Amino acid sequence: MMRSMFSAISGLRAHQTWMDVIGNNIANVNTTGFKVGRVRFTDILSQLVRGASGPTETRGGINPLQIGLGAVVGAVDTIHTQGALQLTGKPSDLAIQGDGFFVVSDGSQTLYTRDGAFDIGSDLRLVNPSNGFYVLGWQADANGNVDTAGPVGPITIPIGQQLDAVPTTQITVQGNLNANQDPAATPHFVTKVSITDSLGKRHEFYILFDKVGTNTWNYTLQEDDPRTTSTTEDDPDFALGGTPSGTLVFDADGNLDLAASNISAVDLDSTAGGASSITVTPDFSRLTQLAAPYSANAAANGAPAGSLTTFTVSQSGQVLGIYSNGVTKVVGQIALALFTNPGGLMKVGGNAYLPTVNSGEPIVGPADSGGRGKIASGYLEMSNVDLAQEFTSMIMAQRGFQANSRVITTSDEVLQELVNLRR
Repeated sequence: MMRSMFSAISGLRAHQTWMDVIGNNIANVNTTGFKVGRVRFTDILSQLVRGASGPTETRGGINPLQIGLGAVVGAVDTIHTQGALQLTGKPSDLAIQGDGFFVVSDGSQTLYTRDGAFDIGSDLRLVNPSNGFYVLGWQADANGNVDTAGPVGPITIPIGQQLDAVPTTQITVQGNLNANQDPAATPHFVTKVSITDSLGKRHEFYILFDKVGTNTWNYTLQEDDPRTTSTTEDDPDFALGGTPSGTLVFDADGNLDLAASNISAVDLDSTAGGASSITVTPDFSRLTQLAAPYSANAAANGAPAGSLTTFTVSQSGQVLGIYSNGVTKVVGQIALALFTNPGGLMKVGGNAYLPTVNSGEPIVGPADSGGRGKIASGYLEMSNVDLAQEFTSMIMAQRGFQANSRVITTSDEVLQELVNLRR
């Protein structure tokens, strides 16, 4: 009788632990990045009453006779399945789609988390404002290059940083010139291009295309729009110099024949604005001449001065600074960590984990590489707790607890009968 009571007591303890885990799961149903816990039971050592014996010529074998001594909690697993993503619209809120953990630091140790509720602190670093942990990654250099082979550190997003003006160094013309154009007909085709000088000021010029023969066109850069009757120069600070014209020859397939064409460099001279002169050779290699409507357009690189106003994070974890002049530039790279056995991580509170000897060492690298998940900016990963499953488990734990308590009650009644045999 005493054995059954002690077995039932172990069952009570095990089911109480299960109820504790269920309560913690339900309490964290709305905790960002929380991963549900699962209890697994194992039996305690069994008492051997009779050993096993093998078969003989006259009799078969006998199985061992054992009496179990109860149950115990064998493990409380952390289930790292993907949680649902909730849209927040805040660019500093990040969620991981797939495997991996954000790498954060409290200054004394490195921790790992799925909680991406980040913000920019007063020191312009990316931080978790609920606990002050810095988000780690790699900072980009002045040209936007990131060395992911180096050590990780806090990521600074320099809101308000000034970006110097970038003068134009390339003019690209692409699209199509209509092969059905009659050389004798007018007007021919015109497209506009904006060029940025060394002081960041934009100047508009026009490219005129004239068909002069079969598969042959002349182009001219000019300051006035040939489609208007006015010839007044609107921009006296910047003037065309050099040879702002040339010839474009296309082959029988409508592709530009660079060897037969004559494309000259164009000098853009500052006359009164104080900017440096610019020499650019237009790139017409993407231009075609097909029997299709005219669609030629020109674009030039370069940008005026601007300041960093906001940012976004790409799926690969690149922090892209968006400047007021329309320029987008890489300012950093967020790091993600993989573990061979994420279930072996130890929870330390604050939605963070620490590695253990059974989790393996962190494998740190950029997102969307090496098996790491993608990053979704403007989203948060919700808890993966399934309330329906938890309430079902709660009923099972309650019934298991009741059944074990009934064993104790029944064993007590049997003992009572045994004591009353003397009467």
